[in-house]
Amino acid sequence: MPYYAEDFGREREIRAPRPRMPMGILVVIATVFIVILTLASMLHTIPVGHCGIVVRFGEVRNTFASGLHVTAPLIDNVIRMDLRVRKVTVSGASAASKDMQDVKMDVAVNYRLQPEAAARVYSSVGTDYDNIVVAPSIQESVKAVTATYSAEQLITMRVDVSRAMETRLSDKLAKYGIVIDALNIVNFDFSPEFTAAIEQKQAAQQLAEKAKRDLERIKTEAQQKVVQAQAEADALRIQRMDITPDLLRLREIEANMKAIDKWNGQLPSVVSNAIPFIDIKK
Repeated sequence: MPYYAEDFGREREIRAPRPRMPMGILVVIATVFIVILTLASMLHTIPVGHCGIVVRFGEVRNTFASGLHVTAPLIDNVIRMDLRVRKVTVSGASAASKDMQDVKMDVAVNYRLQPEAAARVYSSVGTDYDNIVVAPSIQESVKAVTATYSAEQLITMRVDVSRAMETRLSDKLAKYGIVIDALNIVNFDFSPEFTAAIEQKQAAQQLAEKAKRDLERIKTEAQQKVVQAQAEADALRIQRMDITPDLLRLREIEANMKAIDKWNGQLPSVVSNAIPFIDIKK
């Protein structure tokens, strides 16, 4: 196939390099991008209920409250710490009572980190302080307090047990700047044998209370009958003391009056007291 000069010129035209972007524009774009990154690294927003721990080259330098803050670009890092009330639940915490009964309980604790202690907690514990510090302290407090109460007292004195656990836990976490707002014992779980014994004891107590109430009722009814009989006897005694001939005559007149009220207007033909009556029919 013959190759002409026109084709060669056309090929050179096709292979000609495209015009490139001027270097100045690239520098401007890169500079703007770097400025945006720098400003973004300088501005930090701390939401409400949090604080910011300023860390520079691995060292805690400052603590920020909630709001907008400016830090040194590219060298400062801000760690958020939650200061709101948090909740941790320990399920199946095992312990032994004073009378050596095995107890498992579910405990829920509401707590919060004090702002002035946030930097210290971050330096010594980190952000996962609820699992590193709070949960083990709950376990220890549960075991220590449970050992001072019998199994029955754990049930009947539940409020006192909860307060004792809260006091002990507050003392343990105070050094970390963690405040306990509430500790609640959600559930007790004893061995099946002890649970059956408790149920039997409660049934026996209920029967004893019923028997006691029945005895009190019987005594009351008996006393009421005695009082009623005494009153009737006193009334009869008073009546006997007050009987006189005039009273007997009055009672006789009252009886005759009642008989007259009941009379139907017909005279009897024969009277049992042998007083003769005229037989009107004859």
